[in-house]
Amino acid sequence: MDSDQFTTCPFCDSCLPLSQLTGRHANFHFWELQHDFDLPTIILLSPNVDSPPQSLPREQATTISLSGAKYSGGGETSSENGECKMNDRISCLIVSQTRCEFHKVEAGLMTLLKNCLESEIGNSISILSGYVDHFQCLESEDAGWGCGWRNIQMLSSHLLFQRPEARKALFGGSGFVPDILSLQRWLEIAWQKGFDPLGSAQFNHAIFGSKKWIGTTECAALLRSFGLRARVVDFGPKESQSIPGSSADNARNETSIHLVKQKDKEGSGYQVLMDFVWNYFLDENSIQFGQKHVVISEKTPLYFQHDGHSRTIVGIQVNYQQKRHLQYNLLILDPAQSTAALERSLRQKVGWEELIKRGMHTLKKPQYQLCYVDPGIASEGEVEKLKAIDSIFLEF
Repeated sequence: MDSDQFTTCPFCDSCLPLSQLTGRHANFHFWELQHDFDLPTIILLSPNVDSPPQSLPREQATTISLSGAKYSGGGETSSENGECKMNDRISCLIVSQTRCEFHKVEAGLMTLLKNCLESEIGNSISILSGYVDHFQCLESEDAGWGCGWRNIQMLSSHLLFQRPEARKALFGGSGFVPDILSLQRWLEIAWQKGFDPLGSAQFNHAIFGSKKWIGTTECAALLRSFGLRARVVDFGPKESQSIPGSSADNARNETSIHLVKQKDKEGSGYQVLMDFVWNYFLDENSIQFGQKHVVISEKTPLYFQHDGHSRTIVGIQVNYQQKRHLQYNLLILDPAQSTAALERSLRQKVGWEELIKRGMHTLKKPQYQLCYVDPGIASEGEVEKLKAIDSIFLEF
């Protein structure tokens, strides 16, 4: 490691690139000090930067719209002290949060995937989610632990691009996907607002700067805190209710709706998961195939969790085989893969199937979990109900 490029943070002893230490990383420590000791807001700029390009102007940050409600940074009374403290934290985070840097694919990765699917020969039908950016885990930042955060970023990229109401609500209306440190702060604020109290307790109510794994329940809590209708679905044997995607899942007593479906002729319980994903993307009210064998769904991508890893399902393909046999392939973006390699493979139309398609034979884990987002913004009363993370349970 080059000592000229990396240095140790005096606050937390983390080894970081100098550019991060003198910018966004230090900002978060000042952010902590401000609220611990009621200090004025401090924003430390990176070298050669005149103003934080990712931040909203301060006059915009003092009054923000979040989940359909207005929050103001004005005076406070003793009865409003807690609410004003929360609003101050939100305003400060809006100013200090950082846009995540990622490999931007010209024309869009999903457009390249659609082109590849359309060029295939055979009797198949594919349904794709709309716009999605790929966020990969980086060796220097989050390799081995950051897949959950990367899937939140992929899901957020879709919401910001496809849903105007979500773009206005998410991340204080910033309009961009924040980096992992900023997302960790947003999750802490979600916990402080009362979302997923059991999960919050499992992390001791703090996650900023940690390398702990997260799962779909943390994704749901974060998105629900903005008023989004994030839903969780569990798949597994009858005796199971959650999967060890995060430390919180094992302790959460979820309210589950048990729906049992018939196994397919070959006896594979995983067909239940495939059927759910197909029916999820297949919105009969908006999708008309006609002569097309690749169509775009209005549904969000699916955060796809299992023990040890998580990925993002961006669509599904069904191939019509002989004797009316149907072969399903999940279409998946994996944060462990290189975005540049994905782009190259899709542009050349060589080897992309191995990177993106996952048939039912690849499903080997005993339990899986999905998270998706229904349209619209929740009302104030609905938001209170969303604070408890429950799930639908489908038995294999």
